[in-house]
Amino acid sequence: MNLRDLKLFLHLAESCHFGRTARTMHVSPSTLSRQIQRLEEDLGHTLFLRDNRTVGLTDAGEQLRQFAQQTLLQYQQLRHVMDLNTPSLNGELRLFCSVTASYNNLPPLLDRFYTDYPQVEIKLTTGNVADAIKIVQYGAADLAITVRPELLRPSIIFTPLGLIPLVLIAPALPCPVRSQAIQKSPNWDQIPFIMPEQGPARRSIDLWFRRYRISNPLIYSTVSSGHEAIVSMVALGCGIAMLPDVVLENSPESMRNRVLKLENVESATPLELGVCVQKKRLSEPLIHAFWHLLL
Repeated sequence: MNLRDLKLFLHLAESCHFGRTARTMHVSPSTLSRQIQRLEEDLGHTLFLRDNRTVGLTDAGEQLRQFAQQTLLQYQQLRHVMDLNTPSLNGELRLFCSVTASYNNLPPLLDRFYTDYPQVEIKLTTGNVADAIKIVQYGAADLAITVRPELLRPSIIFTPLGLIPLVLIAPALPCPVRSQAIQKSPNWDQIPFIMPEQGPARRSIDLWFRRYRISNPLIYSTVSSGHEAIVSMVALGCGIAMLPDVVLENSPESMRNRVLKLENVESATPLELGVCVQKKRLSEPLIHAFWHLLL
């Protein structure tokens, strides 16, 4: 249990709406559900009563609500007393991440960082996650949210944030690709794939091909600009694709409704998401402060 978990819990206890809390707190609905489940597992009690229409607190949930309010209030009071005697950091911190990470993983980190260091200016650049390590290595960004590469350079330090499952998606609209993909035993060699051109997800997909003995996959197209465009191509019926679940979760609802997950297929190995930085720069005050939040 940490302060972020308590903040999420308190907001949900007030809103009684998973979707509203997820949007306000900048997390995906599945992430919010997992964190609430983790709290319930840690405490050994159900915190919310849920059905298709309503969400309400249990007696245990009400007790945790009171505890969370008191704990967060005491923490804020402690921070205020400590900040009176601590010079505040200021300056510019350059971050790099994918578009998806910018609205799914970055907001809770910045929320915590701005609470402690409100005078620091964040300069954010978004792009292909496959370029993140290189961008940090060359000094174009101070830190990057990225997926752990297969081989990590000795000069780079990586700290994990969590695992990202990969899902296999197909068009929802009636078309030849959908008909092939939803068969009980699909002939994967005959189904067109939309693939990322490079990066960690591409390596996981290539390993998945080997597991299913797909020696010569039918590649309809490769995409170099990120996974968001892959969802659109699948929705149009061009092929199927394997991509991070978080990309699909954060796609517009109109786009999500045009694809379907192939649930009966074993997916590729999840990706490990984290933050990377040059080892030699960890002693710099701004970088050290941001890095400390992750530990």
